[in-house]
Amino acid sequence: MKKTTSVLTLLLIIAAIYWSFKGAMPAYNSDISIENTAFSTDRALEHVKNISKSPHAVGFPVHREVREYILNELRTLGLNPDLQEGYSAGDWGNLSKATNILARIEGSGNGKALLLLSHYDSNPHSSLGASDAGSGVATILEGVRAYLATGQKPKNDIIILISDAEELGLNGADLFVNQHPWAAEVGLVLNFEARGSGGPGYMLIETNRGNGKLIEEFIAANPKFPVANSLAYSIYKMLPNDTDLTVFREDRDIEGFNFAFIDDHYDYHTVLDSFERLDKESLAHQGSYLMPLLLHFSEADLNSLKSLDDYNYFSVPFFKMVIYPYEWIWPVYLLAVLLFGWILFKGLRKKSLDLKQIGAGFIPLFLSLLINGIVGYFCWSLLKKIYPGYQDILHGFTYNGYEYISAFVLFSVAVCLWIYQMFRKTDLANLLVAPAVLWLLICAALAAYLPGASFFIVPVFPLLAGLMVTTHQKQPNGFLLLFLSLPAIFIFAPFVRMFPVGLGLKMMVAATVLTTLTFFLLLPLIGQYKFKRSLSVICLLLFLGFMVSGHLNSGFSENQPKPTSLLYVLDEDENNARWATYEKVVSDWTGLFLGTAKEKPEKLASKTLSSKYSTGFTYVSPAPVKKIEGPIVEKTLDTLKGDNRIIRLNIIPQRSVNRLEVFTNDVSMLAASANGIALSDYYLKNRRNGKLITHYISDNDATTLELTISKDTPLELTLYEASNDLLDNEFFTVTTRPKDLIPMPFVLNDAILVIKTIRFD
Repeated sequence: MKKTTSVLTLLLIIAAIYWSFKGAMPAYNSDISIENTAFSTDRALEHVKNISKSPHAVGFPVHREVREYILNELRTLGLNPDLQEGYSAGDWGNLSKATNILARIEGSGNGKALLLLSHYDSNPHSSLGASDAGSGVATILEGVRAYLATGQKPKNDIIILISDAEELGLNGADLFVNQHPWAAEVGLVLNFEARGSGGPGYMLIETNRGNGKLIEEFIAANPKFPVANSLAYSIYKMLPNDTDLTVFREDRDIEGFNFAFIDDHYDYHTVLDSFERLDKESLAHQGSYLMPLLLHFSEADLNSLKSLDDYNYFSVPFFKMVIYPYEWIWPVYLLAVLLFGWILFKGLRKKSLDLKQIGAGFIPLFLSLLINGIVGYFCWSLLKKIYPGYQDILHGFTYNGYEYISAFVLFSVAVCLWIYQMFRKTDLANLLVAPAVLWLLICAALAAYLPGASFFIVPVFPLLAGLMVTTHQKQPNGFLLLFLSLPAIFIFAPFVRMFPVGLGLKMMVAATVLTTLTFFLLLPLIGQYKFKRSLSVICLLLFLGFMVSGHLNSGFSENQPKPTSLLYVLDEDENNARWATYEKVVSDWTGLFLGTAKEKPEKLASKTLSSKYSTGFTYVSPAPVKKIEGPIVEKTLDTLKGDNRIIRLNIIPQRSVNRLEVFTNDVSMLAASANGIALSDYYLKNRRNGKLITHYISDNDATTLELTISKDTPLELTLYEASNDLLDNEFFTVTTRPKDLIPMPFVLNDAILVIKTIRFD
């Protein structure tokens, strides 16, 4: 291949990689003066700004203000919103009083209704909730405004549900789905969410059956920038992450679509989830989903969306959505195997392929995978040792995470280039056989065990075409080989980034291995380059450059603050108190309270108090005992019924509190209810660490428990009552956090925690 062609195709590869990301989203341009019937990102941004001024978790003062704002906006649109209030404990034993916001646009038909869904509560305790899910609420408010401005009367009723207490256990959705009469009328749900503050909005289907009809209707609606694939939902189902839409699917068999962006994961559930940090293009992308889908599904037959058929599907630039049915998976795979066998047979017969050289071709393949796999697997552990502060970023995606992804992708490419340069004397056609065999084996495994990823076979056909071309031509056309490389780039480049962003840098191995596998698919073109060694050196230098940049940005600052935590823990039973933290690298601010006497906790809530990622206290130190009033426990019933003992009690707070957790000793709980809500038998049989209930408290309500145990079983309840007022409580003088620190998410924080034990013999 001529040098000019090599350079041009290399530049076009880089451009294709860039476009695989850039082309997935609409560009943001100020559109405040856009026609009244169109979705305006600027108008939606005004809603986000008003919703996300302060943390507004359930039970927080601003929570009510945000609710009133949304109600007023719906009234301004000419709707008559209503509220649904009630207790729910969901599937996780998280009790709260949810207050849902509901409105309805009457349609002309009598079919099923379309439901637009997002939630307005932010995550306790410090999240501003601009993206999660102020962006979703704003998308719906602006989308409904634009729709109503058309004057069009829909065929289907359109229900608007702005749910509450999603962050606590999908409680608002549970309340609506299981207690509101409108739930029986819903035929489809469009749910808008976020798990970061930027990036493309991914479409994820929720269905109990096949996805065939939903995908067909989604394509018919023709959103301009679809970002979706059948693997993403397969992965989503494996993760312990649910959305409000999950409740509709599980409890009512109602199907729907999730739309969520996940980039800038470091902002998730923190005070950084602010209006200023929300990516405007992400909000525009959500609007580009809502408007065509609202127009389509408000007129479509929502009674006929059930399907037993499944599609493999994926989105690519220019073509939007590519789909084919599951029934094609094995025939398409068999076609690829037959094509490979035919090419191999013809090549050996013509002696353009040689068995010995083919065998040698497996050496660089396995060597590249081994090196890049090992580096990807251990890099996060090594980074945490070099930069211990990363351990306090609990979700595992650092502020400089994109630099690390770029660095290790470049390292993987450098390794592949260097290794294959060492085998330059082996004919390229022979080198291509090993990647073809490996990819066919991978696709067989996916077809058998993860059929949602079977579309990975698509770029294997261009690889086989490249193999066929190189067996027939010594100097194949470089631009033809570039064209054959595009499917691999468009399909896999977004995955390389998505895995470590969405799942944390501990999944860097997915990025390095997938980069290596993608390199194999591009080998018909890259193998023609005469400057692979030089290109490898350039990639290695770029790797070092990104690592240096990552190092320079590894510290914490006002724009990249360190997560910190501080709690005052009073044990009423032992009449002692402790300062406690979840930080593994204690900040100077936290150290003001823990001092030099800090020690590892022996039993202090280290394995009981609920927190995401099973995070326990790392350090405690003695604290002065303050006159913090713990809860009063009133026993209102203690009776025997056959072989069972029934105990009813009220736990009444004596101060303003936000959360109560109740744990039991190792006892079989035959039945239990909290504030009249029965806990499921499944939950009671699978309680972790003895947790009975977590009550996220509104209006300082009491917690009423009714417990049924065996009459001869001793019962011990441990109460953890918390208030998120440590920083402004009259009993304490806590200095303001420096601007380079933020409250640590996913754990109880800035809280006064009172522990109390009750025994029933």
